Amino acid sequence: MEDPADAPTPFANVAAQTTLLAQRYQFYLDQSTPYVFYRWVGSATLLFFFMLRIILSQGWYIVCYSLGIYLLNLFLAFLQPKFDPSLEQDMKERESEEGGVGGELPTRQDEEFRPFIRRLPEFKFWYSATKATVIAFVCTWFSIFDVPVFWPILLLYFCILFAITMRRQIQHMIKYRYLPFDLGKVRYARRSN
Repeated sequence: MEDPADAPTPFANVAAQTTLLAQRYQFYLDQSTPYVFYRWVGSATLLFFFMLRIILSQGWYIVCYSLGIYLLNLFLAFLQPKFDPSLEQDMKERESEEGGVGGELPTRQDEEFRPFIRRLPEFKFWYSATKATVIAFVCTWFSIFDVPVFWPILLLYFCILFAITMRRQIQHMIKYRYLPFDLGKVRYARRSN
């Protein structure tokens, strides 16, 4: 005969099912990691249907604007290096003013290989962008998020904000000489004998 105290509680059943669903979700997320192109195509398709909903319904402009600002923020984090060269340069200047000796080898910066490490990796960028698009799409199902605004002002403000931030980012890239995109492995032509 079983002891009633050993019987699983309803809360334990719910927790076990939630854990099982979370593990299954993480499994499929891990399986999608190598398929970069297909993940981005799926996200672009989702974003296309979201924009189509915004255009056809002629509403939820605030939701669309918020999504645009969030995606711009993610994109900037994707373009920036994990270790900001301007901060490293400031630290080196501060150390030299204090008379400290740096622990670096005396090599020229042009000869040194420094791999570009992103502040926001591609997978996290894709995952956050897709999640935000899904949340924004769900927000368009509720009229409480349909705040009446004059959308041309929002569009103009977003375009100005995009232009200014991209200009600053490009200037930063030029000043500290880094390229956030990998152009692939260099392939050399075979020599024929």
